[in-house]
Amino acid sequence: MTTHLRPRRVALLLAAVAATGLVACSGSPAAPAARSTPSTHSTSGRAASAPATVWLCRPGHSPDPCTFAERAVSVDAAGRTQPDPAPSADQRDLDCFYVYPTVSTETTANADLTIQKAEDDVAVAQASRFSSVCRVWAPMYRQRTLTDLFNLAHAAPDSPQNLLALSSLRSAWHDYLAHDNHGRRVVLIGHSQGAAMLIRLIRSDIDPDPAVRTKVALAILLGGNVTVLPGRTVGGSFQRIPLCTRRGESGCVIAYSSFLTPPSAGGLFGTAGTGVSLQSGETARDREVACVNPADFSAAPAPLRPYFPSVRLTAGAHWATYPGRYVAQCRSANGVTWLQVTPHAPDARPLVTEDPSPSWGLHRVDVNLALGDLVAAVAALP
Repeated sequence: MTTHLRPRRVALLLAAVAATGLVACSGSPAAPAARSTPSTHSTSGRAASAPATVWLCRPGHSPDPCTFAERAVSVDAAGRTQPDPAPSADQRDLDCFYVYPTVSTETTANADLTIQKAEDDVAVAQASRFSSVCRVWAPMYRQRTLTDLFNLAHAAPDSPQNLLALSSLRSAWHDYLAHDNHGRRVVLIGHSQGAAMLIRLIRSDIDPDPAVRTKVALAILLGGNVTVLPGRTVGGSFQRIPLCTRRGESGCVIAYSSFLTPPSAGGLFGTAGTGVSLQSGETARDREVACVNPADFSAAPAPLRPYFPSVRLTAGAHWATYPGRYVAQCRSANGVTWLQVTPHAPDARPLVTEDPSPSWGLHRVDVNLALGDLVAAVAALP
């Protein structure tokens, strides 16, 4: 049975992404409420000096915002809706390790490890659909907060604030490997500051280590300016882990920053040597930002499969998807590389916007614009 969705109700759905707090580097969400029972991991084998990992998401723990809520509706170009089939659950012997973007509204430069509504909400919006294809682990980390993000005094890669964020994530990663991985392969997922921290972690702790490198089934690093040598799939951020060139390829990286309008050179996203992921000792010379089209991994335009959390949409529906609403293609010009997102027209469905300004592109919805494609990429792993 197909129903017609009023435009205003569709617009409310697209507002959900902002409401969840997945403003990776901007916005002013409401004051957060701390979760009363954070999930800590206590293991007698851990060194006494190592802090306990606080898990935002951890298999078997409740509450777990990364648990998949499967009910979804599909909205066609005329605004009609029908049930969207749930993906077949096949977690196999696969973990996902998710690192969330900048969402903390604490007033200090670095967040503490208290789980608050902002972290819960962004985990639902970005990570929960992956739990149909993998076991999702997501540690809390001492990220730089929204309050501190534009403090230029703390912007250097090796500032105490960035190093604190990185060291807390590294501690959680090594704790997970030592006590929770049990030989499973891992998909690394990060957006914005989360991608920046994972890029640094991969570069220092994973890329040079053959034993750990073989554990990485896939890395999804969005809005973080992964770099490569021009025309190559390696040689920038990583020396050995390449960009993905086809669906089902293992041990590779999916990376992009999305825009509706071609970005200008020197912006936060798409230009080598700028943005959240500049590494200590790295220069922009002879580097370009990576772009892998998540829709079909080719240079040709291809339709995206977006999923957004639903807001007052249909009773019982947690998600909405807009098949064919957007076509994506990787493009490069003037030293900038980006995922060009082009809306289908004519179309009754609302558009995402470049918020807070065109220079940010579609950064806030990098994940959700292709969430169906990204989950499919994990499902296609051998």
